[in-house]
Amino acid sequence: MGGLRKLAASFVAPGPCGVAVRDRLKHLTPQDERVLRAVGAHQGALASGDLKVRCVDGLEHGAQTWAARKRDLTKESSSRIAGAITKATHDQWALARRCQAAYIQNLDAGIRSLRHRLSLPLGEKGTKRAAGGYRSKGEWFRKSRRLASLEARHTAAVAEWQAGRVRVVRGGKRLLNTRHHLTEAGLTEDRWRERWEAERWFLAADGESGKRFGNETIRVTPDGEVSVRLPVPLAHLANARHGRYVLASTVAFAHRGAEWADRIEANRAVAYRIHLDTERGRWYLTASWQRPAVKTIPLETARARGMVGVDTNADHFAAYRLDRHGNPIGGPRRFFYDLSGTTTHRDAQFRHALTRLINWARCAGVAAIGIEDLDFTPEKTREKHGSRKRFRQLISGMPTGKLKARLVSMAAEHGLSIVAVDPAYTSMWGAQHWQKPLTTPHRKMSRHDAAGIAIGRRALGHPVRDGVSPARTELRARGRTAPPPHDQSDRAGHRTTQAAPGTRGREGTRPPTTDRPPGGPSPSGKRKRGTSASNTVRDAPSTHRWVQDSLMCTG
Repeated sequence: MGGLRKLAASFVAPGPCGVAVRDRLKHLTPQDERVLRAVGAHQGALASGDLKVRCVDGLEHGAQTWAARKRDLTKESSSRIAGAITKATHDQWALARRCQAAYIQNLDAGIRSLRHRLSLPLGEKGTKRAAGGYRSKGEWFRKSRRLASLEARHTAAVAEWQAGRVRVVRGGKRLLNTRHHLTEAGLTEDRWRERWEAERWFLAADGESGKRFGNETIRVTPDGEVSVRLPVPLAHLANARHGRYVLASTVAFAHRGAEWADRIEANRAVAYRIHLDTERGRWYLTASWQRPAVKTIPLETARARGMVGVDTNADHFAAYRLDRHGNPIGGPRRFFYDLSGTTTHRDAQFRHALTRLINWARCAGVAAIGIEDLDFTPEKTREKHGSRKRFRQLISGMPTGKLKARLVSMAAEHGLSIVAVDPAYTSMWGAQHWQKPLTTPHRKMSRHDAAGIAIGRRALGHPVRDGVSPARTELRARGRTAPPPHDQSDRAGHRTTQAAPGTRGREGTRPPTTDRPPGGPSPSGKRKRGTSASNTVRDAPSTHRWVQDSLMCTG
């Protein structure tokens, strides 16, 4: 046990901090589309130039340079559009810095793994915690060359990090590289150019509390009328007062429409974004707003009504319901999904599986869902898993970050809390202590189902390995655990769990067992059954016999 790492404490995940809803802009006229394209291209060019200036500033950027950039953009657009562009630029630069730091950490992990394996003799076997030596001299040589390559890349990345240089592609690096592989992507040059330009447009505006309907640049009225404040060079395209262009399309948010209407009628900030789906040829309007920070419930409150433990796998969620004492209730539940295909398909699969999971948890009457705090960042390196390409693809394809955000957001809408636990040893200990005891001819337990029990018990604050049989589980549900081991005496210590005084069904004081002599009549004067003489010579019975009363079953 000395080699096991220390487990991190469980915690209640904070609730969502924002909301986003979307509706389609239908029945746009050709003039509407021409105006939206012109505004998006103009403001996209401004955003690209502003991002270039910000990247050149690097770590020397300050409040004065920010104000100077905003003044320059205001001349070509408006003050509010300039503020939205500079804010988006800073968010994009900060994201690039975080990705750069993650890249450096990934290179560090690979370099450490390569150095360790290169230092071992050829053919030395590895362990569960560390890989062994390489199999041949040829492989050792190739890995030594890769080590030199990783060290060179690490040196260059650290130098860029220290200098504050980042590499950002507006429109996406993947789409940019697709330009060189149009045949494989099934695109023509014109279709690719259309997607590229649409991704680089900037048709967004931050909300502003106190302004009419919460946004002065892109305004949506309670009736669904959408109007856009045009930038100065395009003011001649306006069809309404004050340089505004009113679209022929109206919107009606089916999801959270009442909440959105309450905000705009109170003139509270709502941010909007207009974008074009080039594959479908459809325009969409996305509305988003922030929620006030809500204090999470205490951990003990989340545990009060039991827990649903969820084990996340490559193709399904394995869930099990537990009461507040950590006893499994019912059978395992599995919620399947398919992570192959496009990003939209994967998102839909995740939403559907999470919806079924949350609905089942609500019907079960629990107040929280326990899930592992997964982070596969250090597990994706090629140096750690070697030729296990399918395994690396498996863990790389699990969007754990998006899963956490989506689960927290969806659970909060149904009044459920999310308890994150340390994922260490849950599968191993669950399979060791829960899979076989709970397997019956009518209930098949997988390793993942047992891991769901281990996760739920850890979320409830119970040890995973306490209670290894259905008999012990039954006794714990009635108020106590199984008797001590060995010869059932106090030499091994008292029971690990005793019901508190006054608990219904609690074991009471044992009646005396010496109220009649051995072989004599019972206190009631009645014999339960007749006795017959025996020819077998037996030892005289003891005058003190330890008798344990049966447990009462209480409802």
